[in-house]
Amino acid sequence: MSNMIFINLPVTDLAASMAFYQALGFENNPQFTDQTSACMVWSETINVMLLTHAKWRTFTARPIPPSNCSEVMLALSCDSRETVDAMNSAASENGGTADINPAQDLGFMYNRNLADPDGHVWEAMWMDPAAFQPEQQTA
Repeated sequence: MSNMIFINLPVTDLAASMAFYQALGFENNPQFTDQTSACMVWSETINVMLLTHAKWRTFTARPIPPSNCSEVMLALSCDSRETVDAMNSAASENGGTADINPAQDLGFMYNRNLADPDGHVWEAMWMDPAAFQPEQQTA
């Protein structure tokens, strides 16, 4: 089995958060979803667990930060610049906030930041794989 990552996020409205992440391209895994949590799949190895505040508190007594704070920025690689733009559009159309930081366009890399309805920060990013190809040596 491959190593996997499960990102756990406290959310105030589970149904709205599920709809938000589905709009960004995540798929729900019903095997790990109930009235208190939802598993949203980004890839075979990356999952986001959305947890109601009550469920979150069964894992830790630490306070949930307010939605206007940032503790981490999670980056998701996208297939193209257009996908980055589409993800930001979907964020703003589905209860989140697009472009919470200025977009970066470095030519070989392009990214835009968004926040989900609870203020969790995501970076949609694209990198040109050709920019990282080893130079061919001539004989």
